[in-house]
Amino acid sequence: MLTLLIVIFVIAYSAIALEHPIKINKSASALLGAGLLWTVYAVMTDDPHLVGNQLNESLASTAQIVFFLMGAMTIVEVVDAHNGFEVITSRIRTTKLSTLMGLVGFVSFFLSAVIDNLTTTIVMISLMKKLLDHHDDRLFFAGMIVIAANAGGAWSPIGDVTTTMLWIGGRITALAIMKGVLAASLVNLILPLAVTSYLLKGREVVAPVRVQENGLLQTTSFERNLMFFMGIGILICVPVFKTVTHLPPFMGILFGLGILWLVGELIHREKEDEEKEHLTLVHALMRIDMGSLVFFIGILLSVATLEHTHILRAMAKWLDQTVGRQDVIVTIIGLVSAIVDNVPLVAASMGMYGLAQYPTDSFLWEFMAYCAGTGGSILIIGSAAGVAAMGLEKIHFFWYVKRISGLALIGYFGGIAAYIVQYRLFH
Repeated sequence: MLTLLIVIFVIAYSAIALEHPIKINKSASALLGAGLLWTVYAVMTDDPHLVGNQLNESLASTAQIVFFLMGAMTIVEVVDAHNGFEVITSRIRTTKLSTLMGLVGFVSFFLSAVIDNLTTTIVMISLMKKLLDHHDDRLFFAGMIVIAANAGGAWSPIGDVTTTMLWIGGRITALAIMKGVLAASLVNLILPLAVTSYLLKGREVVAPVRVQENGLLQTTSFERNLMFFMGIGILICVPVFKTVTHLPPFMGILFGLGILWLVGELIHREKEDEEKEHLTLVHALMRIDMGSLVFFIGILLSVATLEHTHILRAMAKWLDQTVGRQDVIVTIIGLVSAIVDNVPLVAASMGMYGLAQYPTDSFLWEFMAYCAGTGGSILIIGSAAGVAAMGLEKIHFFWYVKRISGLALIGYFGGIAAYIVQYRLFH
């Protein structure tokens, strides 16, 4: 049975990694894999009652992550529908490319820590289309935005799906991950920025010709500011909510979503239905990426079968015996996340290493958050932010390898060195 489960998982995982060449959506592969794995496990096990209980247990932990992501994605969509992100983007004004690169890098870094790296990438690349006329410049900026957004997401419990998984799974706490990984993430950003600033030195920003936008979807300044600061405030308060109430984060995000929904209904209650339709929470719920949520359900349930059958524990034991060093093992996991999706990698790692052996906020989990979050920047297909940038600016895989991958590697290993030095100094 164990061999068959491993074969099914490897095939499903390969289909996910090769989503673009085989032209089969990774969500379909993940769901098929989950269905087959649990079916084989249930049919070939003597105790179906035990399998049912294990499935319920896995579903509960998976649902927490999915509900959290659904709430966070909806809040961001509402802010975007109100043009709330203009509060940040309208304040970026400079004539030098090197200065603009620094501004964009740091804004992306800190914004992704609050709203998540995927959304930040979409927002910042959309901004670049308004600020830069030359496509080559926009490509270069898009690559740096991917690095900055992934680095920013790694040190925040709500900045990256993998960090969120570790947080909700009890492997890290909000304050500890922010203190422990912030310096490494900053190094991951600053080293590539230093190189690009040197390369862009002396070049001027060439802005596109501005076209007057149709005012159909415009919102008032009060609405933009209110929804932006409320949305960001709710996302920031979720870790505080968890600390005070000891309730799971998904409860905090759903509570905040209810507050935002109420406020939206109140400020738009005098408008006609057609006028306010695109600003409602109902419309935002239709705009969120349900395909990604379904993918998370499929892959997390797939990995759960490997955990319950102790396959992951055996793999962890083999890695410990073969490689031996935790830092090397996690560094390899981060590099592999540039090739395959980091969500199943982190999910597998959570199953491989137990909390009894590696307690909350231990070296393994913090270092995992950094490596899995930033390793995906090395290749364009290694992270959700990279895939989004690839679609928005039509970035070719090999162009990214030639121009951006080296910068991402410099930042990745620089951050690793920074984290290890910091850990040894303070532990």
